[in-house]
Amino acid sequence: MWQRIQEIMAYREMLRNLVHKELRARYKGSALGFLWTFFHPLLLLVVYSFVFSFVMRVEMENYSLYLFTGLLPWTFHATSLTVGTNIIVSNSNLITKIYFPREVLPLSVVLANSINYLLALPILLGALVYLKWDIGISLLAFPIVLVIQLLMVIGLTLIVSGINVYFRDLEHLLNVFLTGWFFLCPIVYPITLIPKEYSGIYYTLNPVTPLIVAYTDIFYYSKFPDWNSLFYMFVLSLIIFFTGFYVFNSLQKSFAEEV
Repeated sequence: MWQRIQEIMAYREMLRNLVHKELRARYKGSALGFLWTFFHPLLLLVVYSFVFSFVMRVEMENYSLYLFTGLLPWTFHATSLTVGTNIIVSNSNLITKIYFPREVLPLSVVLANSINYLLALPILLGALVYLKWDIGISLLAFPIVLVIQLLMVIGLTLIVSGINVYFRDLEHLLNVFLTGWFFLCPIVYPITLIPKEYSGIYYTLNPVTPLIVAYTDIFYYSKFPDWNSLFYMFVLSLIIFFTGFYVFNSLQKSFAEEV
């Protein structure tokens, strides 16, 4: 495991170039180009705010702000998985021609999406300032939550990208699964709407829930997240991270033949 990580570090320049390529290719040929990094979450915010504020009439102070707080990390999570699922197959020319640590490909997707997430954060912070929302020292907990999410997303992306080489239907099934997963997270509704007798199961079976709650605690409620919950998520994310490397390493031996 550590040898694989050291080898990836040796290819960090390749990883950097792939991240740069991923960021450029995403909006290549579009009129607004990289500005879509900001407009995409804003458009999502407008759509969901209209549906849940004016159609379903969710009674919540500055509901749009609450919604945006959860949409940004979810977009990072979902986009990393959807793009990462097909990253090995779509780079078959590299897989069959040259040697490099195959983990570099899914890692480049996750890192590129994490950069997009960070670039969208100024919009959220600007909204907090504009609405004169309380911005406290709870922001100091943000890097911790981000690292925990990063570990989990890397592990999951490694798993789905490796399996998709052998089971190509996964990329189609994943899109459906992520749609359901989105509504099982407290993004368009507060966690307080979940009955207390089910909240334990809700947290345990959905690893994204504690992360979304942590982000909303930091940005919307201006308080530090629950540290016990974060510790649990850190341990779980580490398990997912190492499991992802193990599964990917077990599957990659036949990538060249399968792609």
